[in-house]
Amino acid sequence: MEKIDLREKLTLFDDHWTPKVIAEMNDYQFKLVKIQGEFVWHDHPDTDEVFIVLEGNMRIEFEDQTIELSEGEMLVVPKGVRHKPVADSECKVMLVEPRGVVNTGEADSDLTAPNDEWI
Repeated sequence: MEKIDLREKLTLFDDHWTPKVIAEMNDYQFKLVKIQGEFVWHDHPDTDEVFIVLEGNMRIEFEDQTIELSEGEMLVVPKGVRHKPVADSECKVMLVEPRGVVNTGEADSDLTAPNDEWI
């Protein structure tokens, strides 16, 4: 058991849209990611996905609405719901999702990040 300093972990990488695993609980991973610009439309057919904004602002676009998230806010995107995260300027986010989830779901994209990358 060791405490995890989120601020320190966020200093260990600069790339955007590449989630880094910092901990596991049962079969779930806690990931840190820096986002900026637009991601790809995608979904995760088998699992919900949690976005927790640590610093900055972002929005998640859905086919019928857009939800804005600010520092200290979170959103659970239900499984199978198509969505597209967007951040006009850099935003630091924690993701909570099962081990093995690919960041772009089943979408074929240049933004597909390596899976299970720990920092």
